Amino acid sequence: MRHRLRHRLLVALGLLGALLVPHAASASAATGTPPQVYGAWHCSNDACVWGTVRTVAEFDAQNHWLIDRGDGRPSVNLVVLSFVEPLKLLHGTTDATTLNGVPRGMTKDIVQYFTSHGIRVMLSIGGITYTDSWDSALAENPTLLGQRAAALASDLGVGIEIDYEQNSGPDLTGLQSFISAYRAVHPYDATGADPTARLTIDVAAGDRWLIDLDRKATADWLRTDTPVLDYANAMVPSRQPSTSSAIANWQEHVDGKPTYSPPVPPLAPAKFTGSVYISDQSKSLPECTDFANSLQNSTGSFTRTVAPNGAGTTSGMLGYMFWAAERPSTRGTGTTPPNTCEGGVGAGATAYNIPLPMPALRQN
Repeated sequence: MRHRLRHRLLVALGLLGALLVPHAASASAATGTPPQVYGAWHCSNDACVWGTVRTVAEFDAQNHWLIDRGDGRPSVNLVVLSFVEPLKLLHGTTDATTLNGVPRGMTKDIVQYFTSHGIRVMLSIGGITYTDSWDSALAENPTLLGQRAAALASDLGVGIEIDYEQNSGPDLTGLQSFISAYRAVHPYDATGADPTARLTIDVAAGDRWLIDLDRKATADWLRTDTPVLDYANAMVPSRQPSTSSAIANWQEHVDGKPTYSPPVPPLAPAKFTGSVYISDQSKSLPECTDFANSLQNSTGSFTRTVAPNGAGTTSGMLGYMFWAAERPSTRGTGTTPPNTCEGGVGAGATAYNIPLPMPALRQN
C-alpha cells in the first residue's frame, strides 16, 4: 500500500511539474493542427510474443497508466498489439504461443480492456523479427493472408497494421494482393467509424530505408485523392533521435526524394505519424516520465505546423506513436511499475488535448 501511495504521489507531482514548466506549456499553446493519433505499440510482458493468456487484473497491474494518466483519462487513444507472425496467421498455426494463427495473449478480454475506455485497438502483423515470415507468406498466398487478417479483425473488432520491414526487394506485388484482399472485406472508411476498416502501414523514420516499400506506399496507397491505407507510421530509428534529427527524418517524408531513381514522391503530412521511444534498456526516458523535456514536446511545433510540399493541403502531421509499452525487450525495465508513463505520454495527452475516442481523421 505504501508503495502504491508513493507511486501515485510521484505521478501527481510529475503531471503538475509538466504542466507548470513554461516549455511544456508552449506545446499546448502552439498554433497549428493538434494531433489526432496519439498511440503506443504494446509488446505484452514477453518481448512482443504475446504468447500467454493474461487475466485483466494482472494486465491492469502492469499497464494501468495507459487507461489512466492520473486523472481518470487514458494516456493514449490508440494501442497497437505487437506482433502477429504472418506465416502462422496464414497457416492457422496452433502451438505453445499461438492459437489458430493468433498469439494466445491477444484476446477479446485484452481488446475490451482498452476499448471500454475509448482507446482504439489494432494488431500489428510482422515486425523486424518476422520479416522472413512476411516474405514466405506473401510468396505462398498473399490473398489468403489478407482474408485471414480481415477475419481476425472482424473477430476481435480491431484494425490491422502492416509492419513489413524488408529493405531489399520487398514483395510489393504480394503485398498489393494482401491489401486488396483485406479491402475487399473491410473497405476504406473515411469516417473511422468501423474499427476493422483501419488499415495502416509502417515506413522507416525517414526516406532512406525501406525505400521501395516507402515509394510504393506513398505513390499508391497513401494518396489523399484515392486513399487505400489510412495512414503510415514513420517508425523509430535505431536509437532515440535528437529533436533536430527527428524533425529531419519526418521532413523527408513530407518532401520525398526527387533525386532518387525512381523518385520517392512527397507524403501528405496528414497521412503519417512520427514515432519516439518511451522504453529503454538502461534508464527511464523523458518521453515516458518527463513531458517538459520530451521529444513529443520539443517537436510539437513542427508536427503541428509542417506544411505540405507537393502532397496534401493541410498542415501538421497526424500525431505521435510511442515504442513501446510494457516489455519490448527481455532486458531493461520497460514501462512496468514504478517506471510508468503518466508524466510523459500522459502529460502530453493533457497538453495536446488528445481527443478520446479518436475522431475521424483528416483526409488531406
